[in-house]
Amino acid sequence: MAGNSQRRGRRTSAKKGPSKGTGGEGKKALEGRGKTLSAQDRPWHKAYTGTDVPKKTKWKQEKERRAAEQEGRRPKAGGPQRSRQRNRDSDGVEVLVGRNPVVEAMRAHVPTTALYVMQGAELDERMRESIRIAGNRQIPIMEVNRGELDRLCNGALHQGVGIQVPPFHYETFDDLLASAAEHQAPPLLVALDGVTDPRNLGAVIRSSAAFGAHGVVLPQRRAAGMTATAWRSSAGAAARLPVARATNLTRAMRQAQDQGLVVAGLAADGEMDIFDLPAAVDPLVLVAGSEGKGMSRLVGETCDFRVRIPIESEVESLNASVAISVALAEISRRRRSQMQP
Repeated sequence: MAGNSQRRGRRTSAKKGPSKGTGGEGKKALEGRGKTLSAQDRPWHKAYTGTDVPKKTKWKQEKERRAAEQEGRRPKAGGPQRSRQRNRDSDGVEVLVGRNPVVEAMRAHVPTTALYVMQGAELDERMRESIRIAGNRQIPIMEVNRGELDRLCNGALHQGVGIQVPPFHYETFDDLLASAAEHQAPPLLVALDGVTDPRNLGAVIRSSAAFGAHGVVLPQRRAAGMTATAWRSSAGAAARLPVARATNLTRAMRQAQDQGLVVAGLAADGEMDIFDLPAAVDPLVLVAGSEGKGMSRLVGETCDFRVRIPIESEVESLNASVAISVALAEISRRRRSQMQP
């Protein structure tokens, strides 16, 4: 019956036994811990004025590293960023992808350290040729899955094949001028000023090779370099056309002028059309700037001519690769017509 205190199994004694003494520890726990330190007296506080500063903990170093990466600046030396930098360097391989760029690079003897073939990829004639060339040159052939190949090429369209290439070898501007002078045709160079898109760079190299240019000149700073993306956009043309980097593009243009080359810059406000350029058949350097800013002031002032491509008024401008293609096509037409009897 409910409330019956005499039912069987009911506890009638206390649950716990007698408690033991603390041996004086309880008294110590009640003692105060002294005065509260001010910010200037706390070594871990940013306002600390003493000299005994403790070393930063790993989590603080990691926090500073992440903040530095978000702000786009280099983290301070020391701490865990060293090992992370080593991992980033080891994973930062340049992989050229695409069936046509890969086979073109293999034909041109581009230095290759590995050939990646995706598992289950349909083998066409280009892939078979790439595999055959890699086998003849004892280049390692690695069969990888789609996920691994996607990671290696940072998600680019790889078409099931890619090659690992070492860093691109740039020519010096002096060597580029010397090699251009060895051709029977008058030297024709293309210079890019401030083009930062590697796809534009690759397209310019492809057009330059197609229309008979003898080399491409890039600034060493604030410009796109020959990355795997630029390699792919060039469709293998970068393997046949020398590319040079100039520390100072303005100085390089003046050096070309001293050797008898005419410098013509593409500009929307040029004083003449590209079709009327008198120096098209002469030794020439064709300069193009970025689509947004165009050529820099110093490079523009160095040019002997500023030429424009006539376009409809509704279109504001053309990007560097398209403008270079149009101008080189006209220069090539003029040179071929002069060579004909």
